[in-house]
Amino acid sequence: MDLLRFIGNVIWLIWGGIAMALGWALVGVILALTIIGLPWARSCFVIAQLSLWPFGKDVANRRVVNREDDIGTGALGTIGNVIWFLLAGLWLALGHLFFAVTLFCTIIGIPFGLQHIKLAMLTVAPIGYTLVDDPD
Repeated sequence: MDLLRFIGNVIWLIWGGIAMALGWALVGVILALTIIGLPWARSCFVIAQLSLWPFGKDVANRRVVNREDDIGTGALGTIGNVIWFLLAGLWLALGHLFFAVTLFCTIIGIPFGLQHIKLAMLTVAPIGYTLVDDPD
């Protein structure tokens, strides 16, 4: 199974992984430079990592993983996600959706398109989530 994940991740890099990871990193750098955007910048860099190597990783709610609330899983996290969506989330989600639609045009591209859909959904509201190893 590890070999298949590795092969999937290498193919992923070519079919949108590098482009979207660079997009996430660019947005993260811009947000970090503003100082106010530091909480969002952290999420950008985590998701950029996921955009580079998505097979074998999954996204989970931090409240479930840590079994306790934190600042990102409460009301402030919700407010932060709304601000995030308006400033950068919409554009990154559209990038993932673009790659997903183009990959869905081929049968072999469907699993990669599904990964882009997963990332697009995460792009809408990334605060309060963390990366975990995929149990499969």
